[in-house]
Amino acid sequence: MESKIAAYSGKAVQERLEWLGQFGSEPNGGVSRLLYSKEWMEAQQSLKKLFADEGLTVQFDEIGNLFGRLEGTTYQDETILTGSHVDTVKNGGLYDGQYGIIAGFLALKYLQEKYGAPLRNLEVVSMAEEEGSRFPYSFWGSKNIIGQANPEDVKGIKDFDGVSFNDAIHQAGFDYKENPMKVRDDVKSFIEIHVEQGNVLETEGKSVGIVQHIVGQRRYTVTVNGQANHAGTTPMGYRKDAMNAASRMVCAINDLAVAEGDPLVATVGKMILEPNTVNVVPGKATFTIDIRHTEKDALVNFTNEVEAKLREIAERTGVVIDIAMWMDEDPVPMDPNIVRVIQEQCEKNNLDYKMMHSGAGHDSQIIAPAIPTAMIFVPSHNGISHSPDEYTNPEHLAEGVNALICALYELGYKE
Repeated sequence: MESKIAAYSGKAVQERLEWLGQFGSEPNGGVSRLLYSKEWMEAQQSLKKLFADEGLTVQFDEIGNLFGRLEGTTYQDETILTGSHVDTVKNGGLYDGQYGIIAGFLALKYLQEKYGAPLRNLEVVSMAEEEGSRFPYSFWGSKNIIGQANPEDVKGIKDFDGVSFNDAIHQAGFDYKENPMKVRDDVKSFIEIHVEQGNVLETEGKSVGIVQHIVGQRRYTVTVNGQANHAGTTPMGYRKDAMNAASRMVCAINDLAVAEGDPLVATVGKMILEPNTVNVVPGKATFTIDIRHTEKDALVNFTNEVEAKLREIAERTGVVIDIAMWMDEDPVPMDPNIVRVIQEQCEKNNLDYKMMHSGAGHDSQIIAPAIPTAMIFVPSHNGISHSPDEYTNPEHLAEGVNALICALYELGYKE
């Protein structure tokens, strides 16, 4: 069944993405656009001109978030916000973040041309930073919007080239907010449209995802201390093999996660052995764990179970274990009223959608506790993201824009 709305062709959306992707383009087709870099500045200034040329009211905030506003006629103190982040990972793809900016711009352009001025302000934001790719700090853009960014947390940090955050922000022509804790009280809703960065929609043949939750995450570094010893002269029964113990722990984590089932996921993504040589029993193993779930209680219960299991294996294998949790992010529900609006509009306009959760983090999880928020996903081919191979079918890009247009019309033009 064809959708009732066909605002843009896939080609038209793709061309806009390729235009923005030229700022920071790499020879292999990737994009590197790090916070406050030359490429970042070129992108933001070019977006500013694009927004202004289409009649939007344009401004930067103090730290470099860029806003383009379609002014409302009746409720001028109420704003419906959409958009995403303009920064990328190093050698990232064409879609992550910037699709949300382009989709938001195209949605406002279409609505203005077809319906004129809205009752409430409609605004697209190109957020300064989300990825944490240049400095060891993430969500700088969205945290500033909702008053969560403490300048003291960033003033002392540096990038890999030794450039301080403080120097970078001032060299780019921006500064810290005068009142860092201030939240914009005019923003009544935020909708972020984003590529899925997973393969659920593609696998199930859906063109649009409506996100109900963003998963909570707990991350650990686990250190297993055994005893390094000669591989030829140490009998098996006398060994305190850190690698053996860590391997059993990794398998146990996987077995527990499989038994728990969806939507929980658990990943051991990195392991380091010492001394890491062929003829020595490993004396130390260090590995990471990433565990995610949509429900906080389930996340806490599962991680407690994992910790207990790791300690049990350590005792049984004669090693010493240290378990350090360094991330503890609660799951974030999306606003049910906005979710309902998007769902109703998808049904009304014959958009093929799926209700789902997000397994990745997004600006929306930062904004949602302060402003009613929802997310729309479009498919990612093979689930690939943060890579030059990132790809979304242009027709799916267009369907996502259609879904966003319908939702923004309902929120911005209706009483």
